[in-house]
Amino acid sequence: MNARRVLIASANSLFGKGLEKLLVQKHGNQKVAIRLVSSMQETLQILNDWLPDLVILDYDDHTIDKTIFLNRFVSGESEMRVLLVSLQSGGAPLIYDRRMISAQEAEEWLGQSLQDFPDKPNKAGEKKDGGMRHYLIVSVLVGVFTILTYLFLTNAGLLPVQASSQAILIDELFDVHLFLISFFFSLISVFLIYSLIVFRRKTGETEEGKYFTGSSKLEVIWTVVPLGIVLYLSFIGSKSLAEVSRVDPQALEVNVTAGQWFWRFEYPDYGITSQSLTLPVNGQVLLRMTSLDVIHSFWVPEFRVKQDVLPGKNLVKELRFTPTVVGDYTVMCAELCGGAHAYMNAPVKVMEVDDFDNWVNQELAASSSDPEVRGQKFSTEKGCIGCHSLDGKPSVGPSWKGLFGKEEILTDGTKVVVDETYLRTSIYEPNLQVPKGYPANVMPSTYKDLLNEQQVEDIIAFIKTLQ
Repeated sequence: MNARRVLIASANSLFGKGLEKLLVQKHGNQKVAIRLVSSMQETLQILNDWLPDLVILDYDDHTIDKTIFLNRFVSGESEMRVLLVSLQSGGAPLIYDRRMISAQEAEEWLGQSLQDFPDKPNKAGEKKDGGMRHYLIVSVLVGVFTILTYLFLTNAGLLPVQASSQAILIDELFDVHLFLISFFFSLISVFLIYSLIVFRRKTGETEEGKYFTGSSKLEVIWTVVPLGIVLYLSFIGSKSLAEVSRVDPQALEVNVTAGQWFWRFEYPDYGITSQSLTLPVNGQVLLRMTSLDVIHSFWVPEFRVKQDVLPGKNLVKELRFTPTVVGDYTVMCAELCGGAHAYMNAPVKVMEVDDFDNWVNQELAASSSDPEVRGQKFSTEKGCIGCHSLDGKPSVGPSWKGLFGKEEILTDGTKVVVDETYLRTSIYEPNLQVPKGYPANVMPSTYKDLLNEQQVEDIIAFIKTLQ
């Protein structure tokens, strides 16, 4: 038996020598005759003269023109196989096989191929059908897990009760967000887990996975779909913003003052000042808010609305909402404002209209003609006792117990007797005469604008009683 002639075409000597050694070890010198060439001219010359049975072509070798070589292969008459091998791409070798067969053999081969074609789809068809099956399974799983996750989130009690008309629209926006969270969580999780289980490499498999360079359709989808989602969320957000900003000329006005660390609520239509926010149900409320010191933030979770409260006369912020559920709530500060930020809360009471009218009448009736009683009320409402204790215990500022008539040492070393003049000056100009042991610039200098002369005199009268 004549030895099979093998031609190895490559300018890479390691490639050629390695293949030659591999063929010799497998078949021996008696069964294969091997020639190595490194140029296009040598390759064409040996193809004509030697007529090899097999040509192994280094597909990554640019010194050999693959187009010229394959044209020569197609136009030739000799029985020959061509094996294209690429070391860079790492894919499976590509084999070209030209065999001369008789007309009868061609007819038999063609008939058998046509007969088997309906029952045995090609590999591309198998991959396509299998891919559609995987997509269908994953789509069903994503839908099921989206619904389950959405039901879990909506029934987990993540949001408090809806207690204002604004909360209804805002919760619609939350609802859309929860659905999108459920969908994208399920989409990512299902694809990831399904791929890990179904497409993991089986025992004995060594082939590389298919290499993808990109997908224009996928890029268009993940650009257009998020854009549509953002536009839809913007539409819902604009509806909720319009509801929050809707003006009711009959709204109840409340002036809100925030300070470290208290809330004060004044009803200008009734002349009432309170430490709690009391409101009638089903009526719009207009809050005009300012801060005495740093930035605070008004937030009642059940109302779903929030507004920063800024210091400064020209930075008064407005917030409108309509309470719809009778009950007790809490206003919180949602902006870090100092050491006692976590305790800067105030009660909110929503009551029926008749009950609110009764509360107004009770507050008006509670106003006393006694200046000492009024002073105690004002000092509580204005937040004074938040920094000045009434029992002698140290606090942010000097305790009011036993303060009147006491001799104080100031930070500059001078001494002063605490009298009405000193107390009045300390309220209007708190940094003018600072007691020793207490820092300056702690007490706001805005009380001269927040308190009228009568209120200051009433507070001084109350301090006198604390002996």
